[in-house]
Amino acid sequence: MKKSGQIWIETVLYTLIGLALIGISLAIITPRINAARDKLLVEQTIESLGILDGKIDEVARNGHGNKRVVEEFIMKKGEMYINTNENKIIFNLTGLSKPYSEPGASINKSRVEIISWNTKKGAVASLTLNYKNIVIIDTEDSGANEIKKFNAAATPYRFSIENMGKNPPDTLERIRIEETSGR
Repeated sequence: MKKSGQIWIETVLYTLIGLALIGISLAIITPRINAARDKLLVEQTIESLGILDGKIDEVARNGHGNKRVVEEFIMKKGEMYINTNENKIIFNLTGLSKPYSEPGASINKSRVEIISWNTKKGAVASLTLNYKNIVIIDTEDSGANEIKKFNAAATPYRFSIENMGKNPPDTLERIRIEETSGR
């Protein structure tokens, strides 16, 4: 009887040690996995904004009436704002496990400006395309709403980008961005 009791105690003890090791491993690995996932999310957002910027640049260069479509603009997390007052497209990613870059410092990847900071609910990365003195950004309803907001969605957005030409006294091309995915 003593031996079978000892075997059960050893089994329970080894099981507890194994569970403790698994718990410690998860506690160490999970933050690193989350940080890598967040970094990948920011990199994918930079790439998506780069594609959008390329279409805007192409439309601006090819003159009045030129039109391009961004077929799949994927937004799984965050919010995008088209600010027609400041000629900016801003993409905010909230709830990151750590800042993408040094908090408060501005870094540039091609035309995308990235600023990160910490909040009580996690880090935030703000990615901005600034078109000041390049083109005038317009939306289909910019007269009624100066800032157009797009939320994360399970299905990709579809954007139509069109060169509306120059309206005197403007010296810059007016680029209209319309969301055409039927939301």
